[in-house]
Amino acid sequence: MIYQSNTTYNSIKEKALFNRYISLKHIKPLIHKLPKDLFEILVLGNSVLHQPIHHIKVGNGPIKVLMWSQMHGNESTTTKALFDLFNHIIKDQTILNDLTLSIIPMLSPDGSNAYTRINANKVDLNRDAQNLSQPESKLFKSHYDAFKPDICLNLHGQRTIFNVGVTNKPATLSFLAPAGDKNRLITETRKQSMRLINAINDHLQTFIPNHIGRYDDGFNANCVGDTLTMLNIPTILFEAGHYKDDYEREKVRYLVYEALLSVLDAIKNKVHINGSHLAYEEIPENGKLFCDVIVQNAKHNGEIVDIELQFEEFLENDAVNYMGIVKNITQKSMLFAHKYIDANRNEVFNEKNTPLNENDRLFYVKIGESKILLKTD
Repeated sequence: MIYQSNTTYNSIKEKALFNRYISLKHIKPLIHKLPKDLFEILVLGNSVLHQPIHHIKVGNGPIKVLMWSQMHGNESTTTKALFDLFNHIIKDQTILNDLTLSIIPMLSPDGSNAYTRINANKVDLNRDAQNLSQPESKLFKSHYDAFKPDICLNLHGQRTIFNVGVTNKPATLSFLAPAGDKNRLITETRKQSMRLINAINDHLQTFIPNHIGRYDDGFNANCVGDTLTMLNIPTILFEAGHYKDDYEREKVRYLVYEALLSVLDAIKNKVHINGSHLAYEEIPENGKLFCDVIVQNAKHNGEIVDIELQFEEFLENDAVNYMGIVKNITQKSMLFAHKYIDANRNEVFNEKNTPLNENDRLFYVKIGESKILLKTD
């Protein structure tokens, strides 16, 4: 059972938010329901399509923490976890004694509405830290300058392709202490981020052992996290990934919530200031060794092969749907899969009753007289 504190979590889980599609219309009522005597709510400005970008401030402690989510509109898991965190704070304000939290729950409302990584101008906001070409980027920079955070938490989501190291364990959550230069020097700023990640990892290993990865630290000055590290602000990249049979990321949101609680507790206790950072290097780096489905032992052009399929997400009637794309047909797949289908040396057909070929797009496969759904709820 993944939920080690299930009863407690269920009492604070924000049940108005669920599944993958989270847009401004979903969170706006929840923002306005937050107790005004505890939370300060402001609109920082507007997106390209004139949608409000909200800022939520809570606490008056000396350590200032800036968090933001849905910089990429199709990465909604951390947004759900933030509203779980708000409900936690309403019930237990202990962490506020030492912290002031500034939270932007949805930096790209246009991208979130369209369920895309990019904003309405087709710009990736996490590649706009230097140019500041977009209104959302400018608003973020202005708010950062005004708030002057001590620590930043950059909340994202990652695809189902990632695994931990070279194992068959999905990277359910991954973390990064971003580099601040092309040589990826381990500065004191990065050490502080690493110490906090170590605290998160220690906590999460009790929930999902061997499912925590370390994100690649290749330097890109256009990325917000790298830019903040260049400014000597300890920053942690959160990447909410996949857990078994959790395509809606409801189990993972709970783990993000636990990660947020653990990092805020570590910041409160100044774990980032002292101690060794070296355990960070022991967290296995992410690999890219997963696909969503492998059809094994399939007959194709007279040979027995494995057929690798990756899901493509698309928005349909305000919900995220999944279509399988045939990515590779090979004699022996070197990837792991979240689902295996055994063709038992039979030919595999698509929805048009023709043999599968690369780039086919489909919801199910036909093997003999059977239709087998690629994704099951």
